[in-house]
Amino acid sequence: MPAKKTTKPAPSISAPITVDAGDPATDRAPLGAHVSIAGGTWEAAARAREISATGAQIFTKQANRWAERDIDADEAARFKNAMAATGVRWICAHDSYLINLASPDAALRARSIESFRAELRRCHALGLDAVVSHPGNFMDDRASGIARNADGIVQALEAEPGSTRLLMELTAGQGTVLGSTFEEMADLLSRIPASLRARVGVCLDTAHVWAAGYDLVTDYDGVWQRFGDVLGFAQLGCLHLNDSKAKLASHLDRHELIGEGSIGAEVFRRIMTDERLAQVPRIIETPKGDTPGETDGRMLRTLRAFQS
Repeated sequence: MPAKKTTKPAPSISAPITVDAGDPATDRAPLGAHVSIAGGTWEAAARAREISATGAQIFTKQANRWAERDIDADEAARFKNAMAATGVRWICAHDSYLINLASPDAALRARSIESFRAELRRCHALGLDAVVSHPGNFMDDRASGIARNADGIVQALEAEPGSTRLLMELTAGQGTVLGSTFEEMADLLSRIPASLRARVGVCLDTAHVWAAGYDLVTDYDGVWQRFGDVLGFAQLGCLHLNDSKAKLASHLDRHELIGEGSIGAEVFRRIMTDERLAQVPRIIETPKGDTPGETDGRMLRTLRAFQS
């Protein structure tokens, strides 16, 4: 889950860059942060530029409200033009936290499908590369929840054609949340028809898989071997790089600054130099504190230093 967004005004898109976020020229794959759209979606560009990001993640609307909105041609053009003035070469959105395609409640599920369709439309209008989505809460029966989730995805993708790739995010597995194991995610994706399969992939969040029980610290290669065997690296469309406040297998989604949590710096050093992951975009969703640009910049500088 991305850190709470800031309402701090965005810097000027042409202002001198004062945040030391390391050298973006060292990024083999796009690297960046979840950045705020406060003031307009286009303001995300200045915030991404401030931290020398080559990748970025945004919300296309307020994530904790059902209220939907459309993106008109003027906003889309303003967003694309602003991003073109930065070094960002890959952009994704994170969809609303309220969406639950796996819900057994017919009204909530219908509302979730409509909201998810609206999210896809906004992503297509903005020309985003991907949208990250959490599998839902099954509430009643796990197998039925997976089936409902897959069916909701299919309905939305068929209704909203476009180039934005849907990346289903592996979860920490708290309560009745789906998608905390590689096998369960593979089951979900296997239910997507072949005609739509190319439009769907996976987002792996390090804090989530750690909390789900995948020991990246003492079995790094084993975890990635299992991922490759069960899901396949071709499915991996994005990495969320977050340390964790929570313990291994705690099933708690609690993000921490890189190197300051229970995962530790060495795992992220290995990720940043792992040839299997060399081309996978990576986004941080670490706590921002009172100075989002400086804090995100420090995290990106740390990750870039691992590459050298």
